[in-house]
Order: sequence, then C-alpha cells, then structure tokens
Amino acid sequence: MKKISESTIRRLSKYYRSLEQLVEKRTDTVSSDQLAEMDGITSAQVRKDLSFFGTFGKRGLGYNTKALKKQIGEILGLVKEWRVGIIGAGNIGRALVNFGEFKKQGFKVTLIMDSDPAKVGERIQDLTVESTDRLTTLVKSHKIEIAIVAVPTHAAQRVADDLVKAGVRAILNFAPISLKVPPNVQVKYENPAIEIESLSYFLKNS
Repeated sequence: MKKISESTIRRLSKYYRSLEQLVEKRTDTVSSDQLAEMDGITSAQVRKDLSFFGTFGKRGLGYNTKALKKQIGEILGLVKEWRVGIIGAGNIGRALVNFGEFKKQGFKVTLIMDSDPAKVGERIQDLTVESTDRLTTLVKSHKIEIAIVAVPTHAAQRVADDLVKAGVRAILNFAPISLKVPPNVQVKYENPAIEIESLSYFLKNS
C-alpha cells in the first residue's frame, strides 16, 4: 500500500465535497485553479495531491467534475458500504446516529451500544441500544468494520481493547485520550476541545 500523508487524504475529502457542490450546480468541468480557490490552497497542491493516484483531466481543459468526483470517491473507499458501530449512546452517539452525511457517503450505522442499563433497550432511529457486556459478540455478528468510540475517558481504552479483540481495524475516537492499539489498527481522533483551543491560540496571537 502506497504511503500517502494524512494531510493529502484530508484534502482529497475536501476536493470530493467541493466537486459534489459543483455537480449539484451542473458544472461540467473545473480547473485546478478553481478547485484550489474553493478549498483555500494552491493549484500546484491540487495537482500534486492528484498526481499520487494517476493522471486526471487534460492540460488546458481541466477536469470533468462527475468523473473526478467518482475517481476520488473510489480512492477514499466510498464506492462500497461500510458497517459502522457506535459505542456510547450519550449526546455524541445519538447525534452520530442521526447524522445523515454518514449514510449518504456509504457509512451505515448498524449497531449502537452503551454500558448504562437505563439506556440499553432504548430506540434511536431504527436501532436498539445494546449492552456493552456483549460488545465483542455483537461487533462480530454485525460485521462492524469501523467503530466510533464516544464513551467517558476512563472507559475508552477498555472499549478499544474489546474492539480490537472483535477484529475491528478502524476506530474513530471521541474520548480525550490516546488509545493504545496494535500497528494494524488505525485510530483517528475527534476532540472538539483541542480544535477550539487551536482557535483560541489563533485569536490570541493574531
């Protein structure tokens, strides 16, 4: 597997969304300059990012928006449906079940779990909250490929350990803690506190 930087993958996701907007507006072609302007970067960066994955478009003619959106979708793995499990049925977990963008991009939430007996058995959309006592068994039976950890800090590592035992190799972690996982397991972190701290740094020093 070719090693591509995290920043390049993040930019590809931005290009995909920009192209989605252009397709909705029935814009047939887009130049690297236009795409760069939409995403706040340079056209040279756009061309460099795309060059990692082959040749796209024609010099002087730009890119076909529908074709490029499809190609980037294939690169990002958006051409298949991924089964997602959410561990934690609190405010974040509930919001993610209701997040329409997941389903639109092929991420199907098929399982939500919690350790709180008061939440187990509740209905969220068309899902029933299951007990984390059965985490390993249910994650395996639901064939979960991507797990979202939205539990308190003290429980996050234990949940991650159980997910790894169940065969999950992709985790999105909302708990404010660095998880220890094997090298073949990928963890991404989503921490609003850290993001807002970077904004406060910008305001203080600008």
